Order: sequence, then C-alpha cells, then structure tokens
Amino acid sequence: MNRSVRGWYRSGLARALTLVGALLVTAIGVTAAAAPRAQGSDEPGTVWLCHPGQPHDPCVMGLDATAVAANGAKTLVAAKPAAASPFDCFYVYPTVSGEPSMNADLRIQPAEIGAARFQASRFSQVCKVWAPMYRQTTRATIAAYPDLNLPAESISTAYASLKAGFEDYLEHYNHGRPIVFLGHSQGAAMLIKLLSGVVEHDAKLRDRVALAVVLGADVEVKPKSATGGSFRHLPVCTRTGQAGCVIAYSSFPGTPPASALFGRPGRGVALQSGQTATTGVQVACVNPAAQHGGKAALEPFFLATRANAVSTPWVTYPGLYSARCKTGAKGSAWLEVTKSAGSRDKRRTAPIWPDADYGYHLNDANLALGNLVTDVAAAEATWTATHR
Repeated sequence: MNRSVRGWYRSGLARALTLVGALLVTAIGVTAAAAPRAQGSDEPGTVWLCHPGQPHDPCVMGLDATAVAANGAKTLVAAKPAAASPFDCFYVYPTVSGEPSMNADLRIQPAEIGAARFQASRFSQVCKVWAPMYRQTTRATIAAYPDLNLPAESISTAYASLKAGFEDYLEHYNHGRPIVFLGHSQGAAMLIKLLSGVVEHDAKLRDRVALAVVLGADVEVKPKSATGGSFRHLPVCTRTGQAGCVIAYSSFPGTPPASALFGRPGRGVALQSGQTATTGVQVACVNPAAQHGGKAALEPFFLATRANAVSTPWVTYPGLYSARCKTGAKGSAWLEVTKSAGSRDKRRTAPIWPDADYGYHLNDANLALGNLVTDVAAAEATWTATHR
C-alpha cells in the first residue's frame, strides 16, 4: 500500500466511505444472492440495477414503516409501490463501489443494491424507478484525491457510461413519459452534467422534466437568481408543487467548517461536475420540507435494523428533526438540520460522521425522504395539470 493510500485510510473521507459500504451491505442485510441477473462488464448494452418488472428489483420492496414517537409509542405507517404510474424516476446512485480500479465495472454488487433500496425504493410509491449501472469513480480512486479534485479521465469515464445508459433508456424504454431525476453525491454530480449537457439542450425533453432531486453535489445559481450557475433553464424550486425545477441541498447540523467538501462553490464535490468557479455563484439550497423557505419538520425514513426493534422494513421518527436553509460567506449554503431538544427523547439519531466536515452527508436523502416523496407527488400533479 503506497503512502498516499495509507494516508487516505487515516482520513475522515476513508472512514466515511467505509461506513457507506457497511451501511449498504451489512446493516441492510443485502446478499449477493439477492442480486438481479446482470451482464458482465465486458458485454455491450446497459446493465440495469433497477428496471420495472425485473425479478428482485432493489427499487421495489416492502415500504411499511414503524413510526416511533418521542415517548416510544409505535404506530404503523402503511405504504406500497404504486401499481401503475405515468411517471418515470431516473436514479443515479452515490459513490459505493469498493473495486480497486479507477472506475467501477458494471457488475451489480451488494453495495449498489443497498444504495437503491436505501435511497430510491420509497419513490416507487410515485413513479417507476429506473437506474442503470455506470462506471463510477470508485472509493479507491477517491482514496488518492481526498479533496475530490479527481483525474479528468475518471470523471469522463463515469459520465460517458451514465450518458449511454440514459440514452438507452430514452430510446427503448421511456416512450415520451415525464421524468423525475434522482441522484446523490457522485450520482448527483453526474446528473448535473447530464441535465446541463443533454436535457437542457432539448426543449421537448426539458419539458418532460417533472422534477430533479439533486442532493449533496452543490447545484449552483447566480446570486439572487433561480438559474444561471449549473443550469441555464432549469430553475431551483421556490414553492411546493412547482414542476420542472430542482431540489438541491447538503445537510449539516450548523455552519459547515471552512474545510467542508459540500456547500461551498468551486471546491470538493462541485469539481466532479466541472463547477470550478469560486466567485459570482451561490450554492443552492431548497428545503424539501418548505420549498418557499423557512423552517419546517422533516420526515426521515431509514431502513430498519435489529437495533430499531421494529417488525417493518422501515422506521421513521416524527418530530425528531426540523430544517431550514442557511447561507454564509463566499456563496456557501446548506440545509441546517436541528434535532429535537426534548430531554426525554431517546430516539436514535443520524450520525454526524466521520466529523463536522461531512455533516449529515451520508443521510442527505433519508433525513427528508418522506418530504421528498411528497414533493415528487406534488410536482407530478402540477406537471399533469399543465400538460393536458
């Protein structure tokens, strides 16, 4: 093991990515035997992680949850995938690959299955979820570049692979249906490139965007504007039920440190989508619980483990978290998540892990998963009403 890799394994980033693997494999209980059948990485064509109708689709699973109140009382929150939906969701998963190469191959492995279950499966209530495998930059590559200023070859390989999957989806599976885009971290960075490089240049395709949920990747706008940074035409959302807009945020418990890799323009995760400007732009923050602004309660949903002592696949904690968007110096912005101050509230909380530089990044989606599903449903209703 060379010096740079040894150093990385001592860093917070290494610990964070190791936790991702642990969360998505062991804690979720994913096994290789549960994987859908996949093409080998050397075969042509798209390998589908999630494909409506395929056996063992990780984006379609049991969705019942147990709501645990502050006093410990438990109630059932029943939910199930929609029997039919006129909307598609196109999901791009975050950095999970533990392969030793610069970029992942296209084999479906437990980490990718876990990510789809953890982040995307609850959206099956409001859309048909599609997710291609893509040759993402691996954890091993990020090992050598903890500032996320990654080799151009690694980023271009990941994006070309995702773009090919999206083009296959459009040509063979979409059939003109409206689309909700979903992505987190590296997946969201790839979505920024896809939306700005492909979708925005096609007016008819752009009109089919019901909503884009782009988390933990620093969507940018011009100061005091809803567009002008990452996107020319797609605005950030400013009201609940708005269609054709973007929900974006990175979550922290307070002001991110100056060394944070999220929420600050032109550095860290922003570099993965080619956003290098550090002045003249503002990181976007849209509160998924109050798109018009202000503070509101979050609806967190997490896959249950034995420690939760519930019988449902999911657990949720009403009233445990609230959030509001905050802005800071030099174009920074973040979703500030506040925990309940009740001294008797003993419910399990999401970790700030491995340290303050990452805030709640590992749980950006799950801290507000209930809100996000509601946001998608509201945007779909608006899109339908305006496209009759």
